[in-house]
Amino acid sequence: MASTEFKDYYAVLGVSKTASADEIKKQFRKQALKYHPDRNQGNEAAEEKFKELSEAYEVLSDQDKRSQYDKFGQYWEQGMSSGYGNNNPYRSNTSYRSSNTKVDVGGTDFSQYGNFEEFINELLGRFSTPETSGSSQTYSAQNSPKGTSNTNFNTNFQDFATSTQQSANSEASINLSFAEAFRGTTKRINLGSETVEVRIPAGAKPGTRIRLAGKGKASYGQPRGDLYLNVKLAPHSFFDFEGDNLVCEVPIAPDEAVLGVSVSIPTPDGTVSMKIPAGIRSGQVLRLRGKGWSSPKGNRTDQLVKIIIATPKIVTGLEKEYYEKIRDIRSEEPREFLSNIRL
Repeated sequence: MASTEFKDYYAVLGVSKTASADEIKKQFRKQALKYHPDRNQGNEAAEEKFKELSEAYEVLSDQDKRSQYDKFGQYWEQGMSSGYGNNNPYRSNTSYRSSNTKVDVGGTDFSQYGNFEEFINELLGRFSTPETSGSSQTYSAQNSPKGTSNTNFNTNFQDFATSTQQSANSEASINLSFAEAFRGTTKRINLGSETVEVRIPAGAKPGTRIRLAGKGKASYGQPRGDLYLNVKLAPHSFFDFEGDNLVCEVPIAPDEAVLGVSVSIPTPDGTVSMKIPAGIRSGQVLRLRGKGWSSPKGNRTDQLVKIIIATPKIVTGLEKEYYEKIRDIRSEEPREFLSNIRL
């Protein structure tokens, strides 16, 4: 994030501050489909919008992060209204940390942050640098001094967190798109004193750790430790993880649920046809074997397809007439079992 000004993530996604988790998810997917880089090749404005949407969703989709963000928003509003004298950190884009004014909102002192960027970087577990916008696996990465990357991505990692006094090992986060993580990629990382190329293996996912031997923080009287990069994935508009498998939601119409239908399902390497059986229920999960996430050994997990019956919000007069006819001749009563429910 380049701006130090407060960002209204609710406005970014186009939802109210009281929006439910489902509303936030639905709106993100709608917006992400519109601005996804695959649909806007070469459009830098769309790419920046997609990054902004992804960041907003990453914060608001997590209840704890959303709560902290809302509290910070209250702090910011108080600062704008009262000014805090000369200690208002939002008067300009200059990073300023108040030394004599403590503002407590919901049990948290937000005056420790010089600007909004510092707060968000800590909230999302990433480092505050100008360029930065599952299972626990660790890979040893190949690295080489100052080379040409096959991407234009550049991340500065400074002031690494040393894990112990005895070890100079360091940790940092590296952000990837789903496509980069699935296929593997190479990233160029600026460590301050040197720039190295890091090969990200195909199949990296949240929780994956990339080990760069001898690239950690120097410690007095100790050899230089290792740097561990913790993989983070930008949210995708369609795919998500459930354990090692990919999961997605596919809507079908009520008549398709009753009669059955064949649907084209997106997978990481193209669309496949899936037969939806007649009589399927909303929320039922179907499995596409071997169409999920890749692994460093070349294996593939499964893709789980959650079926959602999409009730039409608007129906024509003729459609309503036929639905009424179906209601009148329906042979099954779905709530019949309720009459037998007792404490």
